[in-house]
Amino acid sequence: MAVQPAAQRALIAAVQVLGLAVWFSASAVVPALRESWQISATASVWLTASVQLGFVAGAVTSTALNLADRVRAHLLMAGCAALAAACTAVFALLADGLAAAVPLRFLTGVFLAGVYPVGMKLTGSWAPPAGRGLAFGVMIGALTLGSALPHLISGLGDLPWRGVMGAAAGCAALGALLAAALVREGPQFGSGVPPRPHPRYALTMFRERGPRLVNLGYFGHMWELYALWTWLPSFLIAGTAARTGRADATVSLLVFLSAGIAGVVGCVAGGWAADRFGRSPAAVTALAVSGACCLISPLVFTAAPAVVVVLAAVWGAAVVADSGVFSTALSEVADTRYVGTALTAQTAIGFALTVVTIQLVPVVAAAAGWRWAFWLLVPGPLVGAAAMRAFGRRTVPA
Repeated sequence: MAVQPAAQRALIAAVQVLGLAVWFSASAVVPALRESWQISATASVWLTASVQLGFVAGAVTSTALNLADRVRAHLLMAGCAALAAACTAVFALLADGLAAAVPLRFLTGVFLAGVYPVGMKLTGSWAPPAGRGLAFGVMIGALTLGSALPHLISGLGDLPWRGVMGAAAGCAALGALLAAALVREGPQFGSGVPPRPHPRYALTMFRERGPRLVNLGYFGHMWELYALWTWLPSFLIAGTAARTGRADATVSLLVFLSAGIAGVVGCVAGGWAADRFGRSPAAVTALAVSGACCLISPLVFTAAPAVVVVLAAVWGAAVVADSGVFSTALSEVADTRYVGTALTAQTAIGFALTVVTIQLVPVVAAAAGWRWAFWLLVPGPLVGAAAMRAFGRRTVPA
């Protein structure tokens, strides 16, 4: 029976939802871990930053070895999802402090570098250029939903932190099974014959104007994205305390609404807009809206709850709406033999930037207060929008 592209894209998206559940699993239970392990806010940053650093290390290794283009993609994704699940399960069962937690989170990030970028390549392999923007938007939406899933697990039930981590590990293990059993690579990127090794392609692509501008736009986007996802709970808690005088820490559902539900809507809308209006206009619009949210965040800090919910939803949609646009654009201007390598290199550098902003936001908050902390992120959308506007002037929208 012929393989249906839509069914394959749906399966790949399902694997992303399940596999990426382990990414922010520790971040979702930071308040409980700080109390249980008696660690400071500064030390707890490493529960997220170590995943980002691990992802960068895994992505750099994959890029140098061209793994995403030389290994059967569905098996690579399945194996890495299973290993990320195993690391998270060990965390849930055995971790009793940062000495054990940070290495396990680092390894989780290493293995996730074989899930997210490989999923993008697989999605593109089943999507012709005319509909690739929407296909990538759906895939990134799945990633967004999966990343926010631990907040839902934590917010809906009264699970202890080990239960939340264990549930996330179970999700990733199920994703690994789906990838191995049902996902296959499509026909869009070549004949299926592995290309010869080309460890320098990640550098070679920056010599070409199209890939260089798309990557610069992506880096501006990443300067903002993960710092917002990581520190939005702290921003909301501090704003509630400033408005009411109470340290209300029950923000998990609002974070899931912003990063999860609104993020999925933004990803799908951004992908649709990329196909309808072109890659550059879609990215520039998303970057402009998210940059505006950065700018007005101090005004909304102590606003009425309804206003805060609206800002969180709009920001959550806009900040990730362009993720699929960058992946789509790069898949169209990179060498088709090394699309997987190009996408992995793009994410490696982008996630290295996230480590910087994740670390700096609480420093700004300590110096100036949480009201002003997100102003640090404003340069990212500005630089990204300028790069994608230049990209649009040199290329014809698909």
